[in-house]
This record gives sequence, structure tokens and C-alpha cells, in this order.
Amino acid sequence: MGYRISMTKSGAKKTNVLRLLDAAGIPYAVKEYPVDESDLSALNAAEKLGMPAEQVFKTLVLQGGSGAYWVCCIPAGAELDLKKTALAAGEKSAALIPLKDLEPLTGYIRGGCSPIGMKKKFPTLIDETAELFETIGVSAGLRGMQIILKPDDLIRFTGARLADLTG
Repeated sequence: MGYRISMTKSGAKKTNVLRLLDAAGIPYAVKEYPVDESDLSALNAAEKLGMPAEQVFKTLVLQGGSGAYWVCCIPAGAELDLKKTALAAGEKSAALIPLKDLEPLTGYIRGGCSPIGMKKKFPTLIDETAELFETIGVSAGLRGMQIILKPDDLIRFTGARLADLTG
């Protein structure tokens, strides 16, 4: 995998995500890449990072039929299975929130949404494939910046549960 996990003291911009992980003593590495505003996909991020798409996780925010919100992290190239996800969240139905609601709800913009440090702590589900890797990448809270950390550290810090979320 090539990434040694260590506390970063580099000149990288300190996002809320980095500050929270530092405060919790969770080791991570920061990887930055040039942002292409015409392609904010996680697949593009994985390619620019030189990481396998299965190892870079995108963060999605959903709302269930009950009105409850939750967060899902799935591999960059995967498609979310709404039925599986609703079941895992204990809901009868699930839908991605409208893009216009993302920033007001989470504090993050598309292409920079992280499961760490949202305005409010939401229940979090991480696709079970995260366990296959020593480290995974998730957004550091800014477009063009990923954190690389151990899946177990992300799960513990966010209080997430692993589930089969993709189709």
C-alpha cells in the first residue's frame, strides 16, 4: 500500500477533520491532489491519488422514510444499494439528500464531504469492504485533500457500523 500512517505536521491546511483526529490522537496521513471542478468524483480523486478505487471511500448523506439522516462511506467506484442501506439503517426507505441540502446540513460541499466533523454527528455506516484494507482514504473536509487512515480507527472515531451497502 505504501502509506505509513503517522501524525501529519506538514504544511497542509488544517481542516476540522485534521484537528479532530489530532485531538483524538488518531494517526493519519494527508494526501493532496489537484482538483478538477468538472469531475469531483471519488473515482477521479482515487486516480489522482494513485490509489485503487476500492480503497478510496466517498461519503454520502441519506435520509430515511422516518426523516432521520445518516452517513454512508462506500468505495469510489461502487454504487449505493438503497434497499440494503435502508435495511442496515433500520429504515423502510432511503434516498440521497438533495445536493442543495448538503452544505447546510453537514457544513461540507460536494467533493469535500467527510464522515468526520459534520455540523451534527449522524449515524454512520461504512461498507464492509473497508476491512479488506490496511488503510483507506476518505475526504479530509476539502476538495483535493484526503486522509489515509486505518479503517478500524475511522469506525471507532465515528461510531460507525460496517454493512453491505453496495449493489
